[in-house]
Amino acid sequence: MSSSTSAILGLIFLGLANASVFLMFKLWGYPFDKETHKSEAPRSLTLLHRCLGYAYALLYIFMMWHMIPRLWNYQVELPPRTVAHLMLGITIGVLILVKVAILRFFRHFEEAMPYIGVSLLICTYLLIGLSVPFTFRETLLRTQTRAFSEEGIARTRKLIETAGLPPEAPLDQLASKRKLREGQHVLQRKCVVCHDLRTILAKPRTPPDWVRLVNRMAVKPVIGEPIFPEEEWSVSTYLIAITPDIKTAVKEQRAEQMRANEAKAAVEIAASIMEVESATADSYDEVEAKELFEDKCSQCHSLGDVEDYPPRSKEETTEIISRMIEIGLYLEEPEIELITRYINENYLEE
Repeated sequence: MSSSTSAILGLIFLGLANASVFLMFKLWGYPFDKETHKSEAPRSLTLLHRCLGYAYALLYIFMMWHMIPRLWNYQVELPPRTVAHLMLGITIGVLILVKVAILRFFRHFEEAMPYIGVSLLICTYLLIGLSVPFTFRETLLRTQTRAFSEEGIARTRKLIETAGLPPEAPLDQLASKRKLREGQHVLQRKCVVCHDLRTILAKPRTPPDWVRLVNRMAVKPVIGEPIFPEEEWSVSTYLIAITPDIKTAVKEQRAEQMRANEAKAAVEIAASIMEVESATADSYDEVEAKELFEDKCSQCHSLGDVEDYPPRSKEETTEIISRMIEIGLYLEEPEIELITRYINENYLEE
């Protein structure tokens, strides 16, 4: 089952949960005889509610039937989102089982049904919220990937001719949107059994290198299903197709690292300037420095953290600012000088 189909079924599942719960609210508004367990609600609404419940339960079973085997396609340690998704799925199954048991065998607990219904609705919202938005995001990113564009497919078709694929590999078919998506699914379902995607896509490779790498991985013993020759060809083609995107990501990462290194060097320079009391000291504006400090430092944490754990030396101030830059804080060199001096003059322990 594709991710888009799974997302559509998830939305239908959520719709059934909403319809069933809010119809239940209406039905519980009618007089109810506790002795006979009979409600005066219209029979048509009761049947509709029952049909919605059956549809919800059947769709749950169908989705779990397809999704549980996919757990074996992950690495030994499941990602946190997958664990949360699994726990919610199990919780929904238990609630459905309890609800059916009350309706069939333990009618004296029938007054608890609204609470069970609301719990099912909440769990369903959480379950769908953990999956559907990411599926739509993946679909959006796929449409923005150059690999699936006409230009990208033409480029891939040309490159796989010299990539070292075996003669029986259908090159014209491999360089198509359908086959590229198949290769993407193989990468996401089978390659992640042994490798993290970040490791696989850490650096770009030449087309022959991708083909040799995939072949070498395919012949190794695996925990899950083996990679068949046709899947080798499709995943190799997909990796060749997305290589320009990998190159772009690597360039951006290098540029970001260079910026961080330059900023760290600026922090050290600012610290040296503070030591020798440079000529800019006379133009120091404490109000401006305070505003800058509060604006920049409050982006990631409470300003009270600085008061609770102030730096013990100027070197520690430099280290703190360098660490903040490493995790993404952007500062110009003059801003680094202002914040460094402000922290040293107002928070430094004597």
